[in-house]
Amino acid sequence: MWRCYNKNMIFSIEGILQLKTLSYVVVEAGGVGYRVRVGSETLKHTPALGQKTKIYTSLYQRENDIELYGFSTIAEMEFFEVLNSISGIGPKSALGILSIAPLDTLKRAIAGGQIDYLTKVSGIGKKTAQRVVIELRDKLGAGSGGEELGEDEDVLHALQALGYSVKEARDAIHALPSDIQGAEGRIKEALKRMGRKH
Repeated sequence: MWRCYNKNMIFSIEGILQLKTLSYVVVEAGGVGYRVRVGSETLKHTPALGQKTKIYTSLYQRENDIELYGFSTIAEMEFFEVLNSISGIGPKSALGILSIAPLDTLKRAIAGGQIDYLTKVSGIGKKTAQRVVIELRDKLGAGSGGEELGEDEDVLHALQALGYSVKEARDAIHALPSDIQGAEGRIKEALKRMGRKH
């Protein structure tokens, strides 16, 4: 049973990247080499060996095993902790989810109820994926203060400027496939889908 073990004790590590593998990195800081488990998205943002790097971390313990989980941004770290708070999702599964795609794309997939997106992760079945979507969908759909995530804010404003209501625009955005990238492409696809309904 994994549990958070004073997760903020080591908030971040800044030092020289000494080792990089598919599942973890080693960062040397103050004469100590810290082994940090990371996902593929974080690995993409790490520098070459011997270069200076900064990784945000969460500390977790399982019985006698303590592990640091690392992220390239605070937003990724915070979302990891949100995922890990969901029943059935441990830190390794949460890291696996964050490795599927960039954070904004992942959030759109969850907000759009794309369960199949989550079941790509080893150990996450349909029921667990549904639980993640149910617990996070509303939060991610409207965002805090009614704002959309990332480039979808531009899509929302564009659709409103064309005369669609906020609800119509958000419904269209949530129905968009996560593999359509860029505001322009997402606006075109949203208009195409909305045109079929009228």
